[in-house]
This record gives sequence, structure tokens and C-alpha cells, in this order.
Amino acid sequence: MSDPSDYKTRDLPAGVRLCEGGVTAVQGFRAGNTSCGIKSEAGTPDLAMLVADRPCVTAATFTTSRTASHIIRVCKEHLAASGQRAQAVVVNSGNANCATGARGYRDAERMAVLTASKLGVDPALVMVSSTGIIGRPLPMDKVEQGIRQIEPVAGGGPDFARGIMTTDTRPKLNAVEFEAAGMTIRLGGATKGVGMMYPNMATMLCYLTTDAAVEPAFLQRSFSAAVDDSFNMINVDHDMSTNDSAFIFANGLAGNEPLREGAPGADQFVAALRYLTRYLAREQARDGEGATRLMIVQVRGARTPADARKAARGVTTSAIWQCAVAGGDPNWGRVIAALGASGAELDPDKLDIALGDVLVVCSGMGASYEQAAAKQAVAGPDVYVNINLNGGGHEATSWGCDLTHGYIDENATYTR
Repeated sequence: MSDPSDYKTRDLPAGVRLCEGGVTAVQGFRAGNTSCGIKSEAGTPDLAMLVADRPCVTAATFTTSRTASHIIRVCKEHLAASGQRAQAVVVNSGNANCATGARGYRDAERMAVLTASKLGVDPALVMVSSTGIIGRPLPMDKVEQGIRQIEPVAGGGPDFARGIMTTDTRPKLNAVEFEAAGMTIRLGGATKGVGMMYPNMATMLCYLTTDAAVEPAFLQRSFSAAVDDSFNMINVDHDMSTNDSAFIFANGLAGNEPLREGAPGADQFVAALRYLTRYLAREQARDGEGATRLMIVQVRGARTPADARKAARGVTTSAIWQCAVAGGDPNWGRVIAALGASGAELDPDKLDIALGDVLVVCSGMGASYEQAAAKQAVAGPDVYVNINLNGGGHEATSWGCDLTHGYIDENATYTR
């Protein structure tokens, strides 16, 4: 696959600069990880914690799964009780705490209480996340040990990103800063998840931090829009998780006028947030289980925004096209089929499709092109599928990956 650093400079908005440190690139946040034996591999980090120096205005999105983990209920209840504020999140990996009955809810609450006691904060200010195998009760003795021994630090963002990983092959983090009304504002983030990946009004596990002061309703609107345009546009295997959660914590330490519609810096904040979520989402698709190629599907000329999104996602979720990409086969018939099944309104006689710069379909029919060039377009680490529906003025981008034997290998023995 291509170098992740290449993507950090792509689409970077004007006036936005890259920073190091992920979630702790932002002042007022500490983080870290520890190994407490939840995972079977000795010494592997399996518990992580992110802590703010003071309560933060918090926005969140969660999985829409009807079989959601107990952590989803706990987080929603805590946000309601705290007035959409939070000061810490504790994350265990290796166990999803899902389908574990009443005990699962108690264990999720216990994680919050133990963390709150350690930090000296109200339990309602603690968010809880879990990721891993479904159906096994949390080993609470190990979880309690981990919470006792973890020591979040100001430079712990990279450790936090490693501590939340499951089948990820590498941590995913980034941070940016920009100027607004004379103040420097930073945003940092970390995310995980490379399998069971087809978010729907949610994300996988994602944590963003900012020192901006932000009006709560504006933060939620901006965050939900960013999630919808990033994490909700990726796919690995067309499966949605039971534990998907995304948060952004705003501590206000930058000292700016609270951001709201029309306030100085509001547009820059939205642009930086959109860049950060899209970068992290792309990294998840690029690191899909068993993946060797990132797929970028760009649709334009759609009648409505919904049609553009349906068409783009329809291609990234086509297993048969994912297999073609894995083999470097420019079989554009798979793309035509996926578009037709996507639910998007389109005129098949107006479709144009290019693989990279190679036009393979023109006005719904095979174009004249060199087969070698088409093969080359799907042979590299980044495979671009450019589609023009020629039916309107709307566009969308979706990110996916190829489907390889590595994906089967990863999931054929996951619980062993």
C-alpha cells in the first residue's frame, strides 16, 4: 500500500498546518495505554485512556445497529446526564462487551465508575468504548487492573492510538492547527477499525480533541456532517459493527470566541474537521483486513446528493468488484452492475466510467481503450474509479479496498 504520509498533505485546506501527536497534540489532554491481559497476546496493549484537564463540550455519533453493545447505552445515558459534556474515555480492545446480558451493562458502568474514581471526576463525565470479540463477558478483574495501572500523559496520543487497535496493522492518528481571530486552534484525532466496516450514521471507534471553544449545537452539527462525509463513506466488507462510536471533545482552552454559525474561525474549524475525519476514514479503508489496494470511487453528475452517495457506496460495497481489484482486473462490467444495483437514479445510456485516467465506458457502452493501460490503472496501491452519471450537479466520494484471501484468513479464525 502507499505511504500514509502521502495522504496527510492531500486536500489539506489553505491555512491549516499539520501537527504531531494525535489526540494529545491539543493542549489540556493526556492519554496512554497499558496491557492487562484482555488480549491473548502477552504484552499487547489492550486498554487505553484519554483524559481532559476539565469537562469538555462533547458531540458524538453511534452505531444504528439493533444489536448494539452495552457501551452505546451507557455513553448515551452519560451524555444526557452531563448536558453533553465529558472529561474522559476508557477503551478496552479484545472484547466487545456485546450480547452479554445485564452483566454487560453493569460491566460498562463499572468501567466508567472505576475510571471516574481514579481521575476524581463524576462518572457521568466518562465515556466507555469496547472493541473485539462479541458474546464473551468482560474479564473485569483484568479491566480493573488495567484502569489502576494506566498513566495518561501529555504526549500519549500515539500510545492511545495503538491501545485501541484490534486487527489494525498500524495506528491511525493525525492533528492540525489553524489561526482564527488571532488565536491558534488545534484538532487531533485517532481512530481504529479495519473489519466489520460499513458505517451507517456512525463510525468505528474514533476520538477527536480540540482546544476550540465551541457552541454545543454547532459542534454536534459540524461533527455529524463531517462523519457523514467521511466515515459514513467507507467500506471494507459491508458489515456494520455493534460498537461503532465517535466523539469530539472541545475543552475551550484556545480562548477563542465560542464557534457558531458566522463566528470568526467557524468556517476554518469546519474545514479542518472535515479534512481530519476524511483522512482518518481513508486510512481505515486503506488498512482494511487483508487489503492490498485502496479504492477511491468518485461520482459526479448525480441528480441529488443522495444519488451520488448511493452510487459511490454501491461500487465500494460490490464484493465481486473488490475481488476484481484484488486481482488487478479492469472488469468494468462489475462497476456497471454495482451502479445499477445501488439504488441511485441514473440513465444507463449516459454513464461514463474511467479507471484512473483511462475512459473505459462512454455513454453507457465500452469505449475504445488500451487494455494494458486499463490493467495498469488497477495494478497500483491506489485504484481510482471515476464515474460521471451526467444527470445533475452533485458529487460524492467513497473509499474502499480490495477483497483478498487475507480477509478470509483474518476472519476464519478470529475467535480461536
